[in-house]
Amino acid sequence: MTREPTPLETALGHVFARPALLREALTHASASEGRGTRAAPDNERLEFLGDRVLGLVVADHLLKRWPDDSERELALRFNAMVSRTQCARVARRLDLGRHLVIGRSEETTGGRDKDNLLADAVEALIAAVFADAGLEAARAVVHKAWGADFEEGATLARDAKSTLQHWVAVKGLGLPHYREIGREGPDHAPVFTMAVDVADHPRISARASSKQEGERLAAQAFLDAHAVDADTIFPVSPPRPRPPTTRRVGRRKK
Repeated sequence: MTREPTPLETALGHVFARPALLREALTHASASEGRGTRAAPDNERLEFLGDRVLGLVVADHLLKRWPDDSERELALRFNAMVSRTQCARVARRLDLGRHLVIGRSEETTGGRDKDNLLADAVEALIAAVFADAGLEAARAVVHKAWGADFEEGATLARDAKSTLQHWVAVKGLGLPHYREIGREGPDHAPVFTMAVDVADHPRISARASSKQEGERLAAQAFLDAHAVDADTIFPVSPPRPRPPTTRRVGRRKK
């Protein structure tokens, strides 16, 4: 008997033949707190696999969609499209946080909206689909979940941290270093102050509800302070137009 898809399966565009894989993908390690050896499997192993499946799907798409890009340009696009920030953004589109199975420690500290937990769960979901139905099913889910982002690779390639890293490399300044320099607020709703240090430049910091977002904002503040324009330091070519499809019409017989 065919069962009704869950709201999350509808959003993914995939109904699991083995629903246990979906449960495993949504179960964070913290869910085993106090349960000992009887705890249900968590999503760490699936997340390991999903990271690789996502990378393959994205790399294959980029090679076909942007055939004239250099390896450097492809790498910039790739890193942005599989980044923790992008995966967490996809998770929020899917409203994934409310489906997570997490322990009390994460529940009381805002785990359902933490970038790391959300990004891990997205990768685990991709692996679960791959294990359930193969690569093409996983590819379809990634294309659906990433949506227009797949066609906006030029924009995605210019995230603040990637831009800053490229800028300091061009200037011969080594790598930017990010660090936490402050934390305020209650445990369930912390506010982090993150700083970015670049050689021969003053430290710049930013505040956010997650360390990852704080790093991104600090990088963007640095770029703004030094008037760094992503388009000028690594211009990204537009995609080559796809040739129109034509039907070959044979001559009619007399």
